[in-house]
This record gives sequence, structure tokens and C-alpha cells, in this order.
Amino acid sequence: MGRHPPWLKVRLPGGENFLSVRRTVRSEGLNTVCEDARCPNIAECWGRHRTATFMILGDVCTRACAYCAVRSGRPGSVDTDEPLRVARAVTKLGLKHAVVTSVDRDDLADGGAGVFAETVRHIRRLDPGVKIELLTPDFQGSGAALRAVLDSGPDIFSHNMETVERLYPDVRFKSDYRVALDLLRAARASGAVPFTKTGIMVGLGEDRNEIADLIRDVADAGVDILTVGQYLQPTPRHAAIRRYYTPEEFDELAGFGRAAGIRWVFSGPLVRSSYHAEDVFEDMVRAPASA
Repeated sequence: MGRHPPWLKVRLPGGENFLSVRRTVRSEGLNTVCEDARCPNIAECWGRHRTATFMILGDVCTRACAYCAVRSGRPGSVDTDEPLRVARAVTKLGLKHAVVTSVDRDDLADGGAGVFAETVRHIRRLDPGVKIELLTPDFQGSGAALRAVLDSGPDIFSHNMETVERLYPDVRFKSDYRVALDLLRAARASGAVPFTKTGIMVGLGEDRNEIADLIRDVADAGVDILTVGQYLQPTPRHAAIRRYYTPEEFDELAGFGRAAGIRWVFSGPLVRSSYHAEDVFEDMVRAPASA
């Protein structure tokens, strides 16, 4: 696809805030999706907002999605002290909204659900006022794993659909579109979490009708929050970018999502699932029906 269009330019990481966040993450021996997934917004999130998305359960994923820069392979043992270290980092950074995600851990009986729950409990113990957003794997559709996560009391439960159903065998071949959708549906139906959320990427080869079908499926599952962003190829060995969407097209997708009944839609070239998560949550609380 050649050079990125001008609306995809980002600033280089640096500055005291950026270095401070990196020191905190390093001192607690933590992983972040910001670094491991090569997020283009790391300079802004770390440097301007002093926030990070923590990635628990190690840095090796049991799946190998064609768009993701996180390493795949056989993960190591579970680090039982990690939930406490995440909570300490949240406190050190003074976060009011903490986002926690993970690699897929299909090697574990509960898919890592217990570690998510422990992380929530440790954060709550150190700072009960922190809003907590969990972006989880699909747990291979396990209802018990989902219940364990929701019972810990997150403020937002999120699982990313990522792409349209047709492309799952090509770019998300160890995952299942319907399993992912049913997980979101079950989380909403449980009544145990205030908000549910999902994120999708465009530019992998989907067409507009397929995006529309995906958005309608998400709306039918009762999802409250949808993020839509441009796929960016992390390395030459990953799935190629098939198309760049313009800012105007992202606005159109946002309008379609709202018309489909999704309460909050955040759509733009550099939007990611946890991008400006704290600001988004505050906007939702202030204007719950008018975003």
C-alpha cells in the first residue's frame, strides 16, 4: 500500500511522562499491549496521558492472528504475583481508569479468567475508586470463565470482534466469530457489568456490506460501546493492508453504528479499543444517552 496517508501520522515516543510510565512498567516487571502489539498511540497515551494498557498472563499467545504483533507459541507458567504488581502500577501512575487485557491462554483450564479476577480484586483493594475495563480473550466460549471475570466486578467488559466473519479463517483462524459474538451477548445478558464493549479493524479486505453485518450483529448482542480503527500492518510478515479508509468514511461508520442502536461509537483512523478509555468512560457517565 506504500506510505501511510497523512491522517495516520503519529509523533515519536519521548518526554518525561513517557519515560516515567516506562519506568513504572519495567519496575513492576509488567507487559503492556502498547509495546507488545506495537500500538501507534503509545507516544500519546504514555507521553500525554500517562496511561498504559496492561497485558497479563505473559507475553506469548497460544493463537497466531495474522494482524497481531504479539508473540505466539507455548506460554510459560502463570505468574501468581502479577495481579498485585498490576495494581501497584495502577496506583503509582495515579490512574482513574485502568485497562487490563491479556494474551490468549488456551493452555489453561479457565483461559486465564481467574487471573483477570484476581487483578480486579487487587486493584480494588489498593484503590476502590479506580474504574476497571477488562479486554479479555473469548475463553473458548466458557460460561464459567466469563462468570468468574464478571463476578470480580469490572466496570466495562470488552472482547474485540476484530474483523468480519468471512475473514476469520484467514486472519483469526484459531478463533470463531460466533463464539466471540455469543460471549458479548452473554456478558450483556448477565446483568453483572454496567457496560459491554467491542472493537473492530477495517482495511483487511472486508467490504461495506460485511462491515454493516458485523455492526448489526454487535448491536443485536447488546454491546454498548464500539470502537472502529484502521488496521496497520505491524511487520511485513503480517496480513497486508488492503485499503486505507478516510476520516470521512470513519465518520460514516460511526453514524451507521449509532443508527444500528449502539449507544457509543468511537470511529477514526487511529482509534484502538483502549484509546482514550478514561475520557470515553467519563463522557459516557456524563451523557449516557446522547454520545
